[in-house]
Amino acid sequence: MDSARWEQIQTIFHQALELPESDRSSFLKTACGEDAQLAGEVDAMLRADSRDTSLLDQGLHHVAHHVLNSPTAAMPHQEFGPYRLLRVLGEGGMGVVWLAQRQDAGNLVAIKFLPHAALSPARRERFTHEIKTLGKLKHPFIARLYDAGSLADGTPWFVMEYVEGVRFTDHCREKKLNVEDRLRLFRSACEAVQYAHGQEIIHRDLKPSNILVDDSGSPRLLDFGIARELRGLQTPAEQTQPGLRFMSPDYAAPEWIREGDVGFYTDVYSLGVILYEILSGQLPFDRSQANADAQIFADAIAPSTATRRGPQANLAPQLSKAAWADLDVLCLKAVHKDARQRYSSAEALIRDINHYLEGEPLEARPDSVRYRTTKFVSRNWVAVTATGAAVCLIACVIVFYTVRLTKARNSALAQAARTARIQEFMLNLFQGTDKDAGPSEDLRVVTLIDRGVPEAQSLSKEPAVQAELYQTLGTMYEKLGKLDRADTLLQASLKERGSLAYPDDSGMVRGLTALGLLRSDQGRAQEGEALVRQALALIATRDPRNRVLLAKTNSALGQVLIAAGKYDAAIAVLNHALSLQPGEGAPTPEISEILSALADAQMYRGNYSDSDALNQRALVIDRQIYGDGDPHVADDLANLAETQELWGHYAAAERYERQALSITEAWYGKDHSDTARKMARLAGTLMYEGEYRQADDLLQRALAIHQKAYGNMHLRVAHVLNLLGATANQLKKFPAAEVDFSRAAEIYRSALGDGDYRVAVAMGNLASVYLAEKNYARAEPMFRDVLRRNEKELPPGNINTAIVETKLGRTLLAERRYTEAERYTRAGYEALMKQTSPSTIFIQKARRDLAAIYEALHQPQEAQKFRNEPAVADSRSPKFASSN
Repeated sequence: MDSARWEQIQTIFHQALELPESDRSSFLKTACGEDAQLAGEVDAMLRADSRDTSLLDQGLHHVAHHVLNSPTAAMPHQEFGPYRLLRVLGEGGMGVVWLAQRQDAGNLVAIKFLPHAALSPARRERFTHEIKTLGKLKHPFIARLYDAGSLADGTPWFVMEYVEGVRFTDHCREKKLNVEDRLRLFRSACEAVQYAHGQEIIHRDLKPSNILVDDSGSPRLLDFGIARELRGLQTPAEQTQPGLRFMSPDYAAPEWIREGDVGFYTDVYSLGVILYEILSGQLPFDRSQANADAQIFADAIAPSTATRRGPQANLAPQLSKAAWADLDVLCLKAVHKDARQRYSSAEALIRDINHYLEGEPLEARPDSVRYRTTKFVSRNWVAVTATGAAVCLIACVIVFYTVRLTKARNSALAQAARTARIQEFMLNLFQGTDKDAGPSEDLRVVTLIDRGVPEAQSLSKEPAVQAELYQTLGTMYEKLGKLDRADTLLQASLKERGSLAYPDDSGMVRGLTALGLLRSDQGRAQEGEALVRQALALIATRDPRNRVLLAKTNSALGQVLIAAGKYDAAIAVLNHALSLQPGEGAPTPEISEILSALADAQMYRGNYSDSDALNQRALVIDRQIYGDGDPHVADDLANLAETQELWGHYAAAERYERQALSITEAWYGKDHSDTARKMARLAGTLMYEGEYRQADDLLQRALAIHQKAYGNMHLRVAHVLNLLGATANQLKKFPAAEVDFSRAAEIYRSALGDGDYRVAVAMGNLASVYLAEKNYARAEPMFRDVLRRNEKELPPGNINTAIVETKLGRTLLAERRYTEAERYTRAGYEALMKQTSPSTIFIQKARRDLAAIYEALHQPQEAQKFRNEPAVADSRSPKFASSN
């Protein structure tokens, strides 16, 4: 039964009571018309009223006995209509609330009853008013009214939404919400109150137990039992004595307790007490019986003071002194004993909560220039810092003019402009993003950087600037291969950043990341990973919402993990970095960089199709951003060529490499180190195609460029020596090949440590020379050592490990140790078949070796199987083999 139906029954019932019993029947026919059910309901109430067993007709002692000795929770029927009562949820002055289940739908609801309604027409009137009030309120944060009616004995009831949640304050404490989250949740509750006020309804009993928070974290406002409409506040029902008013003294406003005066400001006071409690863990006043009167007229202490010595002292360190100052003002205004000094509405309270969360000035605080300036600076500190720097520069210029140092000023400005241009030039030179900043043949970059270091060291009075310059110069040294100098500067940069009075967290993150990438280049991947993870932990603690910095740091971690051979972990981290990029779909250099790193990880993992697809995506993005003739595009083409090589598609790889070399040479010139790198890549492809003399010419030119740029012990020099040794080996220049491979191994070992996999690559190639010379006694133990190193440093199934297995098998075949030879050759062959094309020289040679091994083991059918397998699919038969 809904509230309108119940009101209709009540009206007709009271009208009939005024008539003699003889006239009631005809009155019901007239009043109810053809609504037989309505007439029956009213008639049943009239007959119940006429019985002499009515509670009110039995005398005072019978009434008292019935009320005091009958449990209020007991109901005459556990089922009525579609509802089945389950258990009592709570009871108070305005009724008892049961948890019930609607049997037809199966959902849980809360049903509120008013036991002994006949004893107090005023309570019954309030109960009816609560039904009307709830019927008007439709808000996501207010429990909804579903149904209403009365039992056969006249006990009124209504059904409302059942909220399975916890008290507002308990939720904040149990979930250990920070201050900002508590304020956002409190704001939602205030929005519900403001909505009720908009319907001209004052709750009058706001307290934590009447605001429940459900599992989703949404609040629900309950219990409008003593709520009043604004237009009905002056009715006689409100003029009750203070002792008879239903209220919660701890949360009731002083004017409500003293004079019974209520308004929107009454609910604002109750909200203020709740806010005070969720911030400090205690109430602003002790309204115990002993000192209730005194407390009504007292002023609350600041919540910041209460927090430091209360049960929620752990909240105090979360906020700055300025933040607590705003919260103190906000709370104390809401709980001001004078309603005129309080927030005028819940909406005004909400506005100041929003101002606080957005770092804006509070309306409740005095409108001083200093206060508003402080708030503006806290919200716009980057722009203010930049503006302040500009203002300082202007001030310096004015001072220079004032003391008549115009000439010195102009000289200083000119020097600053030159320095800035040189720094921009160097950065663009290494990043390849400025066509106008191409390399000059008579300008040595190393000289410029060496000159910059003492200039940076002279800035000891400006440690923040000095730290930034140290990191810039260190990164440049790393690009030049001067790893020791880079190490010194990057560590000095971190030390300076750590010593700042107000550390720059983002600067610390960038410094840790830069040093981590350097450790990776130094072959100390484990240390590099630890440093980058430390940077990520710092972001999580200080600036977890900085998606740009988080994405860059995760990208760096992915690169370090690739260097460490942790390809699966790298793929996961890089995919996360990709997910942090803006979702608008616009191509960015950051996305291209992550895609390229992902492609490397997938290639090393043996997922060549995935690697190729990622490199293709990076190529499309870089062409959109930079155009067809940019070094970024050249790098993408070189990466695509590497995948084609691994598939054995050497002609396609050569086309990619020649395009990459042409772009790089046009950009940097013929004698630049990046041009030399592309020469070496093309030479490697030509070697697979058997073009050894053409490859040797390119490699000799590349070696000369790298040695001039980096000296004789650089990693790039070692890479070229590795390729030169392979060329010499194929041309049967074994002494030269042995020298080249030995030098490469020495450089790798010196720069990266003996355990790095590149040392194993060079040693494996040196063992190949001994194999070609038929010096099996030297080749075999070296291949075994390389195999042991690879199995330790590289993931299972790695292509380098597979190639070494086939070569060890070939050595054992030459030594006529067929059973051992079959084990290693077969293992390497099967691993290669999973990752490379049948056209590769590695698989061709392994197939021939297996045929010979099975013939020697008297297994002609197995031997024939390997002889009959398809021939090479590529049109040019490769003759070059290397474990590089």
